[in-house]
Amino acid sequence: MDASRMRRYAGTPLAFFASALMFAMSYASFVDAHDFWVQPSTYWVQPQSITPMTLQVGHGPLRQRSPIPLRRILRFDATGPSGTTTDMRNRLQPGEATKDGDIVLPTPGTYVLVLQTDDLAQTHLPALRFNDYLRVEGITPALEQRTRLNRMDADESESHSRCAKAIMQAGAADAGSQAQVTRPLGLPLEIVPEVSPYAAPRSKTLPVRVIYQGHPLAGALVKLTRLENDATPFEMHRTDASGHAVFGMPGTGTWLLNVIWTHPQPATAETDYETVFSSLSFGFSAEP
Repeated sequence: MDASRMRRYAGTPLAFFASALMFAMSYASFVDAHDFWVQPSTYWVQPQSITPMTLQVGHGPLRQRSPIPLRRILRFDATGPSGTTTDMRNRLQPGEATKDGDIVLPTPGTYVLVLQTDDLAQTHLPALRFNDYLRVEGITPALEQRTRLNRMDADESESHSRCAKAIMQAGAADAGSQAQVTRPLGLPLEIVPEVSPYAAPRSKTLPVRVIYQGHPLAGALVKLTRLENDATPFEMHRTDASGHAVFGMPGTGTWLLNVIWTHPQPATAETDYETVFSSLSFGFSAEP
């Protein structure tokens, strides 16, 4: 509805409805762009067993299964204790009644699942909501640029992609097969633990590195959330100049680390910013 028609209906029920609808649409887009992760039914399994999994998005009361279609998923694989990576995209079945696919881990050891989407999704937000989003997610370079260019009152658009890792254990924990957990696996934005949460003896801390486009990322806000109570993060830290942040090591439950980063697009691009959402999930279910 153009500005003149909005003025004509100001103060009427129609104006209220139109305003509410616009807010709901922008808020839905904002929520859709939040946390995304791979959620196996359990993180500790028996080798060769079939484990259902879902793709989750959002948090708290807004958490739901992701509606992402298969065509947008570029990569879904598992790197195992031998260092070999196995393509598992054929095991994805997004949108089925109770699952989005399943996982089979062939031999004992620790595995890292990796999922990556394309960057074709777009979000359009009014200025106020975009600024709030940047503040909440700690993306200060974008805020600083908007201030510098006098764009704090400008609506913005972004294209975004998602990267998700999950650490699973097949059989009993094996401290000798954790190297794949602590090395980058080629994602554009990636949270890399410096110790495996499944290693024995268990570390008291969980140090991580954040890698963006192959380089350490400084100043990123990393959040640790317990998935059994995911309305608010359990712990948050910014990465230092070397891309490091340190969390306390959880001992029970299921957990999610997530980080978001964005950079401005060229003037010729369809959107103003290109954003990547990245997560790492793991859990401490009882050993099988």
